[in-house]
Amino acid sequence: MTRMDAAIQAVLDSYEARYAKESQLMRTEPMEKVMARRDEFLLPVGAETGTILNLLIKGAKATSILEIGTSYGYSALYLGEAARATGGKLTTVELSAEKSRQARAAVESAGLAAHVDFRVGSALEVLPRLAGPFDFVLIDLWKDLYIPCLDLIYGKLKAGALVAADNMTYPDSARADASAYQRRIRELEFDSVLLPVGSGVELSRRR
Repeated sequence: MTRMDAAIQAVLDSYEARYAKESQLMRTEPMEKVMARRDEFLLPVGAETGTILNLLIKGAKATSILEIGTSYGYSALYLGEAARATGGKLTTVELSAEKSRQARAAVESAGLAAHVDFRVGSALEVLPRLAGPFDFVLIDLWKDLYIPCLDLIYGKLKAGALVAADNMTYPDSARADASAYQRRIRELEFDSVLLPVGSGVELSRRR
């Protein structure tokens, strides 16, 4: 993968080290303990997916970028760096105030704070308050919320806007919701394709 500038790469490297440590823990702990603590763990899109999203934003010259599901801020680094390159802004929405706080600290350490706007609250409550229009959206939160979030942002998308949805092929527990999302987005005015990268990304272009 293409490396970012030194400040961003340092934060990404710290995330990768954290993910390696937590992945080992998830493989060795009993599943019931892992599930009870799953919100504590970093579950990143990964460098391959992050790089593709970054390049898509730059290629489309997208300036109004929305991330639904900040988590701990891993993907916000890739999206925020792209926003800086296009002269745009990333708005990122997260339910957990603690996760958003940690993500904000990471973005500040990476030197991207001027290009990222953090919003805390339920996506179903925050999204209706966002004006838009958006020309790039990443959907990556609890999978049963993908369709409700898509419906809320649909009218706020520019013609030609790109919508990326993660976890279309992994984990197995998300397959039913992922399939429902893929059916729903094809019912709307989108051209859509599954990208076989990372955990599977549905990439859709608003007609």
